[in-house]
Amino acid sequence: MRRGFDTTMSNVPSEEEFLAALDTVRAYLEAENPVEAECTFDFRDGNGPVPARRHINPDGSEGGWVAETADVAETARVGPDAVVFGNARVHGNARVHGNARVFGHAKVDDNAQVDHAWISGHAWVFGNAWAYGAVEVSGNARVHGNARVRGIARVFGHAQVGDNAWVYGNAWAYGAAVVSGNARVRGNVRVLSNARVFDDAHVSGYAQVGDNAWVCGAARISGNTELRSGFHC
Repeated sequence: MRRGFDTTMSNVPSEEEFLAALDTVRAYLEAENPVEAECTFDFRDGNGPVPARRHINPDGSEGGWVAETADVAETARVGPDAVVFGNARVHGNARVHGNARVFGHAKVDDNAQVDHAWISGHAWVFGNAWAYGAVEVSGNARVHGNARVRGIARVFGHAQVGDNAWVYGNAWAYGAAVVSGNARVRGNVRVLSNARVFDDAHVSGYAQVGDNAWVCGAARISGNTELRSGFHC
């Protein structure tokens, strides 16, 4: 026996002591290197809670929920009650606020603003465009330039609203319709198919502009008028 070495088993810790010591070490390591708990949020789209985070706005304020699958730039602003989920994208200096929902593969870019509106599908709102109110922009629709879509209006299909045009009230633009220039489409109007409303034209009431009809110049179309073809300028 070498001097100074205890060859007995009296100093060997029991299994209970060993496990207790291991727990102490684990607790210390976790305190030194905390693992952030995964946050989830239910976007009420039928998928239940999914990994998500609160967006931090450029001014440092806490914004709305953003799914981990979505992409929101640091320069963009998301209001505390707005949500971005699915594979949606919000880039540039875009602002999404109110109770807005941006989801699917939708995009909001540049200086666009979405307030309370729902942007979904492959829709794209960009430039200096605004979509606000109980508006829906969906499908492959495009809202761009300085366009405004408000009220309870809908833009869907492959429709486009651009330049300085407004679509508002309960108006719909769908199919491959284009509303542009300084046009105003309001009331319960439907602009559909390959129709065009542009220049300084105004369409209101329950009018329908469809097929290959063009409304242009300073035209004023109202009431229950139905236009299916030709130029109305």
